[in-house]
Amino acid sequence: MLAEVLTQLVAVILILLPISIAVFIGRKRLAQTRSEWRSRLQTAAPVIVVLLIVLLINRVARQTAPDLSREIGIHLTSTFYNIEGEFILIFRTIQTAETTAYFSSIYVYGYTFLLIFPIIAYFTLSDTRIFRRLLTAYALNYAIGLVLYILVIAYGPRNLMPAELMERMLYDTNPQYQYLTREVNTNTNVFPSLHTSLSATVATFAWITRSKFPKWFPVAVILAASVAISTMYLGIHWGIDVTAGLVLAALCVDLSDRLVDRWSVAELFDQYGDRIPWKQEHE
Repeated sequence: MLAEVLTQLVAVILILLPISIAVFIGRKRLAQTRSEWRSRLQTAAPVIVVLLIVLLINRVARQTAPDLSREIGIHLTSTFYNIEGEFILIFRTIQTAETTAYFSSIYVYGYTFLLIFPIIAYFTLSDTRIFRRLLTAYALNYAIGLVLYILVIAYGPRNLMPAELMERMLYDTNPQYQYLTREVNTNTNVFPSLHTSLSATVATFAWITRSKFPKWFPVAVILAASVAISTMYLGIHWGIDVTAGLVLAALCVDLSDRLVDRWSVAELFDQYGDRIPWKQEHE
């Protein structure tokens, strides 16, 4: 079943990406990218490596973090419920078969597309700083999110509220999605909402680059807002989780600006390279 869901996901993304590239990027940037991609990739290589390492750590931690969290984590499910109550049930007022289908699709397909497309778009810019900042912000979201998932034990609304109140939710209408989401989440991975933080991060970068990709900006904002709403509509996250996700996004975007270009790999190599034994032997 997982293979089937992944195949569907890949198929949808492969349909959306070429259309989006044509609409939002254009031939001119693509042509320039074909002649500059090696130098851009070389410049961004350190950040790419960092992101891949963070993603690998997250992948491994998915197996071990729950046990560690049970040892040192703080249980906050009841606290969230006492603060927020049944706020998310407000979304029942707009529940229809159509809205449920929309938010379910957004949660899985829209979210994935929202994260992938900006990577392609910003790589087509000659100045790689925005591209490197985006990848840095992604890495920060995942790294900080992992730490918070370990420190905070909190179950989502659908795990706490009566089943009859959570009707027409993600797994009720699309049970096949659980095979995909269980690969990246556990029931206690709710604070903060990484779906929200990463989507808000993308929306913020879309605003920063709105002069370069004016058509992408409104689409990114609508998708990001839909993702955030979908997490509550589907009973996966509390409003508190979504709020924390927005704060995390703002923090990661700000840190990406402070960190990118603060250190240069080439300058560090020039500064400390003469201390490397193998380099001294060859001089």
